[in-house]
Amino acid sequence: MAESLRRLVNIGSFSILQEKLERWLDDYHVNSCDQNVAKCCEIVELNARVQGQLFKLLSLCSSEGGMYGGASAIKSRLLPWLGQGFFAAGASVTADTSLSVLAESAEKDREINDLQDQFERSVNRLEDDLHVNKVENDDLKAELADTQDELHSIKRESTSEKMFNETEIRDLRNKYRDSQDEIIRLRSQLDRKDAEIRHMRSEIAILGGRSSDLSNSLSSYRHLPRAASPLSSDDTTQRVRQQSLIQRFNDMFSQDRLDAMDTLRRYSDDHENNQRIISIALNESFTAAKLAFRTFKSKVRTNLSVTHIGPETLEEAVQDYINRNTDLYDLPALVSDVVRALNRNLKVSLPPDVSYNVMSSFIREACKMAWQMSALAHTLDIAIATDAELFDEYKYRRSYDSEYTAPLVNHHIWPCMMQGTRVLVKGEACTRRGASLTSPRRSRSPTRSYSPNRSFSPVRARSRSPSPRRSGSSLSGSGFRSSSRGSPSPRPFTASTTLSSY
Repeated sequence: MAESLRRLVNIGSFSILQEKLERWLDDYHVNSCDQNVAKCCEIVELNARVQGQLFKLLSLCSSEGGMYGGASAIKSRLLPWLGQGFFAAGASVTADTSLSVLAESAEKDREINDLQDQFERSVNRLEDDLHVNKVENDDLKAELADTQDELHSIKRESTSEKMFNETEIRDLRNKYRDSQDEIIRLRSQLDRKDAEIRHMRSEIAILGGRSSDLSNSLSSYRHLPRAASPLSSDDTTQRVRQQSLIQRFNDMFSQDRLDAMDTLRRYSDDHENNQRIISIALNESFTAAKLAFRTFKSKVRTNLSVTHIGPETLEEAVQDYINRNTDLYDLPALVSDVVRALNRNLKVSLPPDVSYNVMSSFIREACKMAWQMSALAHTLDIAIATDAELFDEYKYRRSYDSEYTAPLVNHHIWPCMMQGTRVLVKGEACTRRGASLTSPRRSRSPTRSYSPNRSFSPVRARSRSPSPRRSGSSLSGSGFRSSSRGSPSPRPFTASTTLSSY
């Protein structure tokens, strides 16, 4: 009896029955009525065969217990079903039904399914080939149409003897405009190539300094100290990267800031609020980058202190490692921290359906720059700025829409870059009379009214108009300098600007 039960389990009759039911369900709406009836009859026949095997097993089980073996279970379980009309289709279960018949049926079904899958794959391949042929046919038709158009144009040119008509002049103008656009594009590409060349030259200078140190160390049998310590201000890496970061700081002010203003202007027409958002975003980028860099530097120092040996100090080894690995930071996490800080700030706001992620590209570039400035041996930073502070002409220049006799800063437009106590690049601030820390005055549009002595055009929103230069005389009893309305302010500092005036 155990052997018969094992064979029934191995043959998987119930799994075959379940597969047939699932396949019938998938094809029910596709098959015709006769096909559905045939499927049902096939499943009923298979069920009857399985039921016959189960009855045989029931007979064997009861015979093992003697004459009355299993009588209680049959009376309590089987006879109630028979009394309620339960009927096993004995007519379909013949005496010669065996497990081999079920196995053969299952094998035939598998073969039929394999043939059907092969047929479907072949049909799919044919459909793919047909699609490729159709695409090629469409391409040939397009080429034929282009050839016909060219032939018609050649015929019109050959039959026409006019010099220049209005259409030809318009075409020439369009070509001229296209050529101008192409020239502008090529110039922009050339500028990018020049920037790449400058970057490569700076990297070559860094590698050259390192190779010279290496050659000097290999020229003798004893260790020779490097030409300059990584912590020195005369280090090649420090000087080259500092110049490139100053240039990048100026580029962000002149280009990335204006692009971010254009983006914010699509969602908010409050010009002052948009300027505050950009200034606060840059400050939060530096805060997040400096915090993450302190954690990174602490981990590097901890790891190197375990294995560090050599003539150079631990701090020099840490700075050298940082110089070689300046991009080991989580930029998306920094951007997320800045966005969360902007959401917490009560001085700025955007419409409810707009997120600060609209200026994520600006925040990403600001975080990159802030991390690279923090990674220098002599770090670059931005000055701490608060609203309603006294205007410092050594750190900031006034914006074109400022009140030039006002001593207090209403809001900052761009921060000041410093190295220690030395000012490297001036920032920009807007001064107003009555500037307050608690209630910042916001303008709903950059075209708000100004004093009668000043005129404003919306076209100047992307370019800074000349602001008056500060004179040397100071107001009595205060640290502010008087201004004259006639002379323009100096232009923004660049990487090549000297700092002799400070």
